Amino acid sequence: MHTPLIKKLILAVLGMFAFAFALVPLYDVFCDITGLNGKIDLVVAEQSDRVDESRVVDVSFTTHAKSSAPFSVEAQQYSVIVQPGKLSEVEFIARNLSDSARIMQAIPSVSPGQAAKYLHKLACFCFDQQSLQANQTMKFTLRFYVDTELPTDVQELTLSYTLYDVTDSMATSNLKQKNTPDQLVSLAEDVSLRGHENG
Repeated sequence: MHTPLIKKLILAVLGMFAFAFALVPLYDVFCDITGLNGKIDLVVAEQSDRVDESRVVDVSFTTHAKSSAPFSVEAQQYSVIVQPGKLSEVEFIARNLSDSARIMQAIPSVSPGQAAKYLHKLACFCFDQQSLQANQTMKFTLRFYVDTELPTDVQELTLSYTLYDVTDSMATSNLKQKNTPDQLVSLAEDVSLRGHENG
């Protein structure tokens, strides 16, 4: 029996998955330190009851799939002209480009970064992880408004989404919830014994 070695191997695997889960938070810290992109507060905002009709803001939308994430998300309007305080809606079309069911997580950011806190979302596909079947197409509605407190020198905003494939991470999370470390060791030992028997 090689229980100590098996335990070390399991801990190493769990450590790698923990690092994968930490990538997005680490990216957020990097953005906070460098000021690169503005991270949006994902808390659902309350609709504004004031509209500033004296000015307009040009809000544009971009999306980018991270590494091998098999997703495509496109805004039906490249940009919209909005009045601060007025509720606006934009439709997004999301596609799973793979031949298997996948889970997508969209992480939003705003540029210029200092304007991020002035963009409030009431509904967004980025609030939750989205499950898409193989080659499925889904429509999502973004509801948002720009705060009337947005500095007057900011006349353009870009809302960007980075798309991640979190399918494997979710599967690992479910496995960790269903199996204690001792159960994982037992499973690994069982696999090892079967290997010796078949060898």
